[in-house]
Amino acid sequence: MTPAQVHSSLSQHKDRFLAELLEFLRIPSISADSAYKADVERAADWLIAKFQDLKMDRVEKHPTPGHPIVYAEKKGAPGAPTLLIYGHYDVQPPDPLNLWDSPPFEPVIKDEKIYARGACDDKGQVYMHVKAVELLLSAGELPCTVKFLVEGEEEVGSKHLEDFVRANKDLLAADFIVISDTSMIANDVPSITVGLRGLSYVEVEVTGPNRDLHSGVYGGAVDNPVNVLCEMIASLKDETGRITIPGFYDAVAELSASERDAMAKRPFDQDEYNHSLGIRAVRGESGYSTLERASIRPTLDVNGIWGGYIGEGAKTVLPSKAFAKISMRLVPDQIPDEITRLFADHFRKLAPPTVSVEVRPHHGGSPAVVSTETAGYRAAAKAMEDTFGKTPIPTREGGSIPIVALFQRVLGLDTVLMGFGLDSDAIHSPNEHYGLFNYYKGIETIPLFHQYFAELSRS
Repeated sequence: MTPAQVHSSLSQHKDRFLAELLEFLRIPSISADSAYKADVERAADWLIAKFQDLKMDRVEKHPTPGHPIVYAEKKGAPGAPTLLIYGHYDVQPPDPLNLWDSPPFEPVIKDEKIYARGACDDKGQVYMHVKAVELLLSAGELPCTVKFLVEGEEEVGSKHLEDFVRANKDLLAADFIVISDTSMIANDVPSITVGLRGLSYVEVEVTGPNRDLHSGVYGGAVDNPVNVLCEMIASLKDETGRITIPGFYDAVAELSASERDAMAKRPFDQDEYNHSLGIRAVRGESGYSTLERASIRPTLDVNGIWGGYIGEGAKTVLPSKAFAKISMRLVPDQIPDEITRLFADHFRKLAPPTVSVEVRPHHGGSPAVVSTETAGYRAAAKAMEDTFGKTPIPTREGGSIPIVALFQRVLGLDTVLMGFGLDSDAIHSPNEHYGLFNYYKGIETIPLFHQYFAELSRS
């Protein structure tokens, strides 16, 4: 298909492609909450039905101890290379619900954007690939054999995916992997992600007295676990924003001056950035720009903290326990398990003798850097140049997709991260949205990527 043919074919089916996505978004496939287990299963079944509608050669639902993995395959032309397309159908919890302008699982279209949980991350982006394959099939034989691997546990650390990948190497054999779960710089500044941070995620529990105490009777004499937890967390960074855990930076791969100079050429307006977030100023590790802090430097952030009485009105207690969830974004060559161990050892040492501390690891993932010299990257760049009219810029992102390092380690395959979202799409936040422009532009670009990858693989 030529770019004009793809554009024409997409124009005929736009309304149906949108209606199908809205139907997908109405399923509350929240993998982190066991109350939604049946809905996660329903989302997997919905996706399987769509693959069956396309008459794929093989469509399977693989159970795991958690949520199922959806697999689909369609053979391409004889001698065609194979693309493995990865995505996820599970979504983040929508909380806090009171901050949504519309119900998170009742998608609405406003200002040319689809507002719903999962619209961008990742239902909208993975479904672009399903519809792109439909366009290619309508034109005849596929230029590449395609294999879809769509999981239901990405938002909870892909805890069963590695076992599946290791047990199904032959099933997943391919020449390249493509993932659309990342963003672009802007709708008029296309980009392809070449670097992702890793993750170490922990929950901490600080325990003081054996029960909640009256703050008048015991206040000032018995240590308050909430106060202690706040003090411990505050000590994890110094006045320059540098993380104080011993050994935390030992394996960090520092970028060269030329690499940092190249990053600085990315279009970026600090004032616009601040305005879009409703903040007066940014803050982070000294000596690095905003873009660098959010992509090539490791971080430590509290994602949630609680303890004591938080209901309406007043209740004067010293709580028995305090809790926090803490995430650390990692960069090459930090190892998630090692960082988790360093954190746990240090955090326990911070505790005064008045409390006890427990550190519970949740999940993690390795950082990843992908090459711009692969056939997959070059095919993606050429396809985006056709549909956007501009050569895409290679960028690094601050988020994590642990599967990228896993695919390289277990399957020996390189990945191209060809996302069509925007940083402003509020993923993981209230009012998540995905532009109609972005959804359709992805469907328009992906068929060309398949064709160019087939051509480059033969050359």
